[in-house]
Amino acid sequence: MSRSTADSASSVTLPTPKERRRLREALALSEEQVAEAMGVTKATVRSWETGRSAPRGRKREAYAKLLGSFEPDGPPSTENPAVSSASPGEAEKPAAAGKPAKPRPPSPVRAQAPAPPADVRPKAAAKRAAKPPKAPSPAPAPARRADPRPQERLKPVAAEAPAPEPVRPAAPGLPAVPGLTPEEAFDALYAHAAPGLVHQTYLLSGRRRLSREAVEYAFHHAWQHWPEVAVDPDPVGWVRATAYEYALSPWHRLRRAHKHPDAPPTEANRRALLTALLELPPPYRRTVLLYDGLGLDLPETAAETEASTPAAANRLLHARTVLGKRVPELAEPEALHRRLSALVTEAPTATLPAARAVRTGSERRTRTWTRAVLGVTAVLIGVTGFTAATAPTRYIPVNAPGETVNGVPVRGGPQKLRPEDVELRDRLRAEPNPGPERLVPTAE
Repeated sequence: MSRSTADSASSVTLPTPKERRRLREALALSEEQVAEAMGVTKATVRSWETGRSAPRGRKREAYAKLLGSFEPDGPPSTENPAVSSASPGEAEKPAAAGKPAKPRPPSPVRAQAPAPPADVRPKAAAKRAAKPPKAPSPAPAPARRADPRPQERLKPVAAEAPAPEPVRPAAPGLPAVPGLTPEEAFDALYAHAAPGLVHQTYLLSGRRRLSREAVEYAFHHAWQHWPEVAVDPDPVGWVRATAYEYALSPWHRLRRAHKHPDAPPTEANRRALLTALLELPPPYRRTVLLYDGLGLDLPETAAETEASTPAAANRLLHARTVLGKRVPELAEPEALHRRLSALVTEAPTATLPAARAVRTGSERRTRTWTRAVLGVTAVLIGVTGFTAATAPTRYIPVNAPGETVNGVPVRGGPQKLRPEDVELRDRLRAEPNPGPERLVPTAE
């Protein structure tokens, strides 16, 4: 592959990670089928859809063609031409020439990707999608129909007041604030998201001390990977996913301080809801909190929990059923949504360390681990060198002097023959037929 071809393949712009998942599900392709078509593993495709990595070179161009977002003659498109993002019954109007299209706010109804036709095979669709696309048609994209699958027929949630936009750090690809340093951007993100994340992790784990520890760990991890967090479209979601994973880790059960949850609140309604939440398995608990508590749509919830959209929908329906049985007044999805939203938006009461202390603690921890690794490496190198210098170059056998051993029993078996016995044995062997001679009768 020439340098110009590699540069052109590397310059292909891919859709956002959440849009990649949506386009794949719109094509009715599974992660295994995409991995087989691209020649990679399923874990690699999952990391592409979660934003942890991105394809490079020819794989990047082939992946864009597979998703239907590659346009060689024009600017790259992040929208699948076969699937429109308009709500049911609406069609997107093409943008006027020379005027950028205005972004459309997300709809409160969480509609899913359309179901694939029954006569189209997924592997055939993947092979057709991987081929170079034809010239784009000027006709507008058709409207998307509602998904008829029963497991994803979730009732629409009433429109809520728009949440305040999270503070985005100054980084390439994001709206930068003039004169904002990485330290100031991290401090602003910490002040905006840390108190709420402590309250959310408490709802997940039921342990206040563990929730503070999880949020501190998440921001330690974020500062260590700040170049990655700074260019992430949703830095709050990046930190939230890390805090949730740490808080729900099963290894905390082995620690005495986090073995049992804290005492439930005294209010009957809060106690019943928190107890019912803690009885759910961690993946179901996390899904219902993200969807009904934070208001994320189903594809975003599935992407953050690293599950497929149908699996996230089934988890949500099961969690709602269990919570409705435990707390009868929350049997309706709207009532559960209002209660969880009220719990999430409560004013946090936890006291957290300052953002500068979190940053310096992260840097101190990084330096400590780096020095420990360097020290252990230096010790291993020294021990290896000393062993190589002092070890013999050849094997020297050890000849121990003979010693008298007492108490050994007499050797068993026949005794040693005397000279007379040896002579008799030789004579017997020389005359194999001893005894009188054979009498032979004669005829007269």
